[in-house]
Amino acid sequence: MNNKQIAFAGVWNKYLPAIRILIKKAAAAEQVITINQSDMERAVGIKKSGYRFSIDFVNGRPDLLYSNNEIAQALISVLTEDEVIREYLSGNNYTFSFNNKYQLQIKINLTQKEVMSPDAQENAAR
Repeated sequence: MNNKQIAFAGVWNKYLPAIRILIKKAAAAEQVITINQSDMERAVGIKKSGYRFSIDFVNGRPDLLYSNNEIAQALISVLTEDEVIREYLSGNNYTFSFNNKYQLQIKINLTQKEVMSPDAQENAAR
């Protein structure tokens, strides 16, 4: 990790306990946490409001490398290093989206099979 990624990882680690809770709640509905803007600005030493990304975790792994996005790379590192979060990520597919309002949105992506009711699944199996 470079210095910026380390600084961003420090910010994400600060919010990690809340992110753990929101990942669990994401099974019922999309969750949002607002990150303190000054935390991000202090991490890099400049004011910049253009931070935006979306990461899809499929089978516990991010779908892309995000090599040009230090804030996304830092979040990926923090999430995958946490044992509790790693269990959630390996059991379900999630999308983490960060917007220019400093909001991290956490959404679980259910497959069509998971969305079907038990009766519909039984009929589909026949």
